[in-house]
Amino acid sequence: MSEEQTSFMKSLFHGLIEENLVFPYPEMPPEERETVQMIVENLRKFGETEVDSAKIDREHTIEPALLDKMKAMGLFGLTIPEEHGGLGLSASAYARVIQEVAAIDASLAVTIGAHQSIGLKAILLFGTDEQKKKYLPKLATGERVAAFALTEPGAGSDAASITTRAELTDDGRHYVLNGSKIWITNGGFADVFTVFARTSAPDPGVKPRITALIVERSEGLTNGPNEEKLGIRGSSTTEIFFEDVRVPVENVLGEPGRGFKVAMEVLNSGRLGLASGCVGMSKRLVKMSTERVQERSAFGRPIGQFGMIKEKIARMTAETYALESMTYLTTGLIDEGVADYSLESAICKVYGSETLWYVVNQTLQIAAGIGYMSEYPYERMMRDARINMIFEGTNEILRAFIALSGMQSPGKQLAEVAKAMREPIKGFGVLSDYVVGRARGLVTRERLERSHPVLAGEAALFAECTALLAQRVEQTLRKHGRDIAEMQFVQKRIAEAAMDLYALAAVLSRTTRAIERKGEKGAEREIHLAIAYRRLAEPRLRERLGEMERDTDELLKEVAARTYADGGYPFDVI
Repeated sequence: MSEEQTSFMKSLFHGLIEENLVFPYPEMPPEERETVQMIVENLRKFGETEVDSAKIDREHTIEPALLDKMKAMGLFGLTIPEEHGGLGLSASAYARVIQEVAAIDASLAVTIGAHQSIGLKAILLFGTDEQKKKYLPKLATGERVAAFALTEPGAGSDAASITTRAELTDDGRHYVLNGSKIWITNGGFADVFTVFARTSAPDPGVKPRITALIVERSEGLTNGPNEEKLGIRGSSTTEIFFEDVRVPVENVLGEPGRGFKVAMEVLNSGRLGLASGCVGMSKRLVKMSTERVQERSAFGRPIGQFGMIKEKIARMTAETYALESMTYLTTGLIDEGVADYSLESAICKVYGSETLWYVVNQTLQIAAGIGYMSEYPYERMMRDARINMIFEGTNEILRAFIALSGMQSPGKQLAEVAKAMREPIKGFGVLSDYVVGRARGLVTRERLERSHPVLAGEAALFAECTALLAQRVEQTLRKHGRDIAEMQFVQKRIAEAAMDLYALAAVLSRTTRAIERKGEKGAEREIHLAIAYRRLAEPRLRERLGEMERDTDELLKEVAARTYADGGYPFDVI
């Protein structure tokens, strides 16, 4: 692999542990940490005195006055560089602030995240100096609000199916935009949209490609009413319509026809904002649960004294520790300039949204009867949490992405080896490299050298399962080749093993830093959580890295096919 392609997780699919990417565990510079601590403290006071989440949920709106206060706090310009009027926070600092906002209210976090994590992100990543000077200052203050417009009625996870069109005018100075987008967060009041549309290629014989455009709210751009939603009800979610909207050609983001790349880069970054929001909600829920188990009694004692409740609290805490560890390991990679973090961010999104769903479900169970009542926050938080497994890439699509993207490089290597075997003289170098690599893997397994000795068992499991992952990937690719794209049962197992491995790496790195800083006694809590996480993850890893294909796969396919044919569940007792 070339230097610019180095990714911790992509290397792991080869059985290689790029240890220097994850050790030492990243941390914010002292000056930025102080800034973030101040923002977080102000946010907590703001949440306690200004935010009524029950009212936001009940009235399905965030009052403009509340948004104005958030704008005055600088929350709409967190990621925008200081030269353009923002705070210029790093990826880790931004994630920590979003984490705090999500702990206060999910609708607020979604509104801010849609503005910064995805709405204006393309301008930050791909904008020209002129575009940045024109748009970022007002976006930083919140005078203008941004939205991200990719999804269409027939193009959700399949972005290649976009039908919205942008045709060049005869004088070549404008695009004329026609079409619609659905489920646009901030759609009811956003002023600036990152819109993806098909534009004609210079060659008439070439299929129109997707182009990213900065589109301002103007004549011809309208939105539908706010959608009625299960959760995050205070956020604005609408359909957007474009009817002969004129967009100057200088509003193209990146290059014409390269909009898919823009969308993917934005979503790679945006998924970490979502993951950090899941951290915030999970931590709040763990706190709510620990309070509830002390105040609720059964059989003459607090329910927190019962084993089944202790198990719930322990699992919630360990999984949240793993989620927090991987999220800030990934933002740290970004802050250190690692270019490719696509797998890591997708893993954080899937793991984060499913960890939050587990935590909120257990929290409601611990709350018992009051958890189901709308006068308490539990059921609202459950409704708010559910969307995270859907937006910014459904977890099913992202599982396929994690597996297929991870296997891409090993697949290319095997293809090169196959070609070299047909032309052994020309391909001698390729064959030699492959044989040496295989011998290296057979003789000496990659190990974690920098994890603390007290975590030797956890490090050994990581090394063992990394080697097993690479072995299973090679076996699968040899058997199926390009057909692996259709093998979604296999993809799911590989993706889930990769997620647990990344979480384990993050936990090892973070816990090692804690031990080095505080000693074994001082880091006892972190050590216990690392061991607990290993014990939760180990049976999952061994099950997923067992046989990649199983008899039950075909049985389940057949059951599904028959249910499709029946049009639903076919049986009745009468």
